[in-house]
Amino acid sequence: MNSNLLEQGNLEQTPVILASASKARGLLLRNAGVLLTDLLPAAIDEDEVKQSLKSEGATAIQVAETLAELKARKISMTNPSSFVIGADQMLNCNGVWFDKPTDLDHAAAHLKALSGKTHQLECSVCVVKNGERLWHHNETASLTMRPLDDDFIAAYLNRLGDDALFSVGAYQLEGIGAQLFHRIQGDYFTILGLPLLPLLTFLRQNRILA
Repeated sequence: MNSNLLEQGNLEQTPVILASASKARGLLLRNAGVLLTDLLPAAIDEDEVKQSLKSEGATAIQVAETLAELKARKISMTNPSSFVIGADQMLNCNGVWFDKPTDLDHAAAHLKALSGKTHQLECSVCVVKNGERLWHHNETASLTMRPLDDDFIAAYLNRLGDDALFSVGAYQLEGIGAQLFHRIQGDYFTILGLPLLPLLTFLRQNRILA
């Protein structure tokens, strides 16, 4: 056994909760060795928060940070002894904010609007315990989508199906969505919706991970 690793018995037993129903984020954490106690979605009116903050002149990354913290604080209220992870991601294309598509027609419209353009994925993650934010990290990735014609978009969505509705921008980079892009700059995990490596560092510093 690597002597640089802490023995499992020396790790803290503090529960870790993801304040989200996102199976993708949960899978990222579990695959990285984080023993999640639960995935608990927070009852937050995200549209209201976004519109309110936008009217106040907030940037996309400020909105992502606010939503990540609100989610974590909400779950922390009923789980005060747990480390609660909150995360959020905003897609910003030339000042226009995109949400998850509501149906496949909406997804097609998103892809057509993003076709041939560069957009940013603004992502934030925070950790709250006993209602107090202990840590947060913001990160941005920049993605350039290649020009897409209507036939390609239709074939892509026909193959992806309703899975296109689970991600902002209607793509999943870890799968066939990689075909949509000409260039990507930024952290892979951030694009998937969770700046994973800084979070793992925080968890190690707090003896949740070896």
